[in-house]
Amino acid sequence: MDTATHRVCVNTIKGLSMDAVQAAKSGHPGMPMGMADVATVLWTSFLRFDPADPHWPDRDRFVLSAGHGSMLLYSLLHLAGFDLPLEEIRQFRQWGSKTPGHPEVGHTPGVETTTGPLGQGLANGVGMAMAERKLREEFGPDLVDHRTFVIVSDGDLMEGLSSEAASLAGHLKLGRLVTLWDDNRISIDGSTDLAFSEDVCARFVAFGWFVARVDGHDPVAVRGALADALQNEGRPTLIACRTVIGHGSPSFQGTARTHGEPLGVEEIRKTKTALGLDPDATFVVPAAAIAAFRMHRGPAIHTAWKARVAEHPRRAEFLAWMKPDVEALFALTSWPVPSGNVATRKSNLAVMRALHPHAPWLLGGSADLTGSNGVAFGAAPLTPDSFAGSAVHWGVREHAMGAACNGMALHGGLRPYGATFLMFHDYQRPSVRLAALMNQGVVWIYSHDSLFLGEDGPTHQPIESLVALRSIPRLEVWRPADGWETAVAWREALRRHDSPTALILTRQELPTLAQVDDLPAGARIVAEGTDIVVVATGSEVATAIEARTLVAAKGVSVRVVSMPCRERFLRQSRPVREALVPPAMKRVAFEAALMTGWEAVVGSDSLLIGLTDFGASAPASVLAKQFGLDPESVATKLLTLA
Repeated sequence: MDTATHRVCVNTIKGLSMDAVQAAKSGHPGMPMGMADVATVLWTSFLRFDPADPHWPDRDRFVLSAGHGSMLLYSLLHLAGFDLPLEEIRQFRQWGSKTPGHPEVGHTPGVETTTGPLGQGLANGVGMAMAERKLREEFGPDLVDHRTFVIVSDGDLMEGLSSEAASLAGHLKLGRLVTLWDDNRISIDGSTDLAFSEDVCARFVAFGWFVARVDGHDPVAVRGALADALQNEGRPTLIACRTVIGHGSPSFQGTARTHGEPLGVEEIRKTKTALGLDPDATFVVPAAAIAAFRMHRGPAIHTAWKARVAEHPRRAEFLAWMKPDVEALFALTSWPVPSGNVATRKSNLAVMRALHPHAPWLLGGSADLTGSNGVAFGAAPLTPDSFAGSAVHWGVREHAMGAACNGMALHGGLRPYGATFLMFHDYQRPSVRLAALMNQGVVWIYSHDSLFLGEDGPTHQPIESLVALRSIPRLEVWRPADGWETAVAWREALRRHDSPTALILTRQELPTLAQVDDLPAGARIVAEGTDIVVVATGSEVATAIEARTLVAAKGVSVRVVSMPCRERFLRQSRPVREALVPPAMKRVAFEAALMTGWEAVVGSDSLLIGLTDFGASAPASVLAKQFGLDPESVATKLLTLA
């Protein structure tokens, strides 16, 4: 591209970004103006995409981790020919538009992930690069041969998540991950010198990355750095692009003033005049800019790829990875549910071991707790030199694990899972929330689920974590009471390809209950009764059954309902709910956790047996008695209702 055409493209992006933010009276014009040069070079000379098919599996992935600069992405998508007409740009940040304040996957064609919480996009990109490498090593470059490009801000690189993710990417030698750092040295509060003074490039070198520095407003230098990155297969690349935030604004460029608010009508006029644009015209898109962005080779590369797929000997297998038939998988799988007393984390291990031979697209691992979580089912691990395995050693990086799992799910071709102790869900909560917001079918595995960790003490006893997880819309939380329910939970998790699932598992052994192969209502009756109904989950189901036996000697008949998935139950019709939890019976909810939300199941006039404060360090049996969660204490409380 010649210099004059490049300048037309860059100024078009700047003009659209200024106008859209001004019309919305909110937004972030500075970052799009500062990175317009870099993005123009990337999108017109390197990025491979097809606007006619935004979901083409072998497209390059582009992630705007600095999601506050969304007008940069929307400008690029419009210019490149995606289904994002100029009228949508005019409706930036307005109700019902395809241009929300931060990019949302599934809402705007061409957006690969939902970004805004800083650091998430970079970590998503790591997951996408992991997925690309896994699939490329499995099926070869004829079917899988693309890269992941990420634009990050200073704020992204301040977040601890980005360091976790970058460390992992360097360790795994993800050479097809290219990150462009908008090194403008400005944050909302002012200069980054206020709080950020380390040598970022040296940090990434220490992570094992290749690092280059360029003037972000020199398209020749940017093009050269990107060309070098494409030749660098052995390690990920960070290109530090020194830029000026709000570039082109005579009064405000290089200042925090351009970061998060409109420039104002007069400053926009001054800026357009300085750029050689019509100061009185808004939302102008020259034909030369459209022509430059639509000369890319993506559609031709896509056509050639489809021809290779059609003739490839592993075509059917590749397509099966892209869209697995989970019902056929279940027909092939023998579900080995152990008998006797078994911890549900061990039941989980048995289920995963049974799934593994038939589900090669299932990829994930644990945050340094593989054996403890019940995911050590014998799969070979991914290593820096080979992705032939299907187990990921995430290290102690819960947050990066969560965000990278989201990236793998967004990439397609894999169903990711991530495991840790339930208490450490807090470290990855932003990623779990985003999985739900993005409708991604990630499976979260959380073991060591309650007060009954005993001697580990209150730091590891997750008394509030179930409440936190259940508060996330679209997330289903399954806390099975035995191996049968664990197998059901896995089946339901895999069926939910468009929503995430959390499996909550015990360390302690639990008795095996009656066989169950399906739980469409998220609950079942495990012991019948007529006077009181006790709704319990996980390990508390067995305790409720013991308490039921104790009160039966006093002439009180208790029904026990195991409710591994409260969300599933609450979606049922009223007759279905009342058949399980009859309103005519005295109702009790029992869980070794905070009881927030159980009134929706058992009613506001019910008895809640649970916790109101943190746990303590002692043997589990002692804690059960001290906190009133042992069978005798529960029975005593039930008798008060008789």
